[in-house]
Amino acid sequence: MLRLAGARLLDDRDFPAVRAALAADPVSSCMVSARVEVAGLDPWRLGGEIWAADSRPVRVGRLQGLCFSGPNLIPLSGNASALRSFADRALRRQRTCSSLVGPAEQVLGLWDELSSEWGAAREIRGDQPLMALDGAPHVLSDPLVRAVRPDELDRYLPAAIAMFIEEVGVDPRSGDGGASYRARVSELIAGGRAFARFEDGQVVFKAEIGAMSSNVGQIQGVWVHPDRRGDGLGTFGTAAVVNRLVRGMGRTASLYVNAYNTAALAAYRKVGFQQVGQYATILF
Repeated sequence: MLRLAGARLLDDRDFPAVRAALAADPVSSCMVSARVEVAGLDPWRLGGEIWAADSRPVRVGRLQGLCFSGPNLIPLSGNASALRSFADRALRRQRTCSSLVGPAEQVLGLWDELSSEWGAAREIRGDQPLMALDGAPHVLSDPLVRAVRPDELDRYLPAAIAMFIEEVGVDPRSGDGGASYRARVSELIAGGRAFARFEDGQVVFKAEIGAMSSNVGQIQGVWVHPDRRGDGLGTFGTAAVVNRLVRGMGRTASLYVNAYNTAALAAYRKVGFQQVGQYATILF
């Protein structure tokens, strides 16, 4: 197969073109926009690299493809030629990302280019509706769902770990005993982005605002205690987090969910979310 020279690492000269590309689809690009808005394009501050398929800085027009390479590999846009160039650059080094995630067409196309070298994935989630809501939820919010306080970390953490194992299929405490995951959860709590309903000191509903750009917040980690599922806690709890995002923070609420999770899809649609795109995730 004919191979290209590989994607180009972007720098500050490309910042206007990158911002324009991200703004063209703010919901889909939220995970990358949240980083770029804070850190710019410097890889050290960004915690990763931004690649484009263009061979030189774009002064007019649009970038021909855009990809973030960091803890996750996130191809946001690009045709087959662009995806081949992203694959070429990714294959220059050992894989360090834990997943490929983003728009399904780009993720699955990039995986086609990488799979022969990277080997089998642990799981392929090829159909994940990307959903958004930019107004008030269609159901009442649970008044008992609130921001988690820093001194509640130890009560909140077991629910976060249970959610992670259930959703991702691995224990986040493996490797370093959970220190890095605890630090990440603590950071979300300190930022007022972790929410829960407590009953008798135990979390029965939780959710977090993960990536947050200037106009979109991505809800993640929605979880209901197994003993309380079917009671509507997920629906009304998610509505409370949407209210916080839309009314309290002035942002569009977004999330993505596995298409086979029909219960979650039904709950999110009841809240008022509508599908605006399709994501895919390749887990390693």
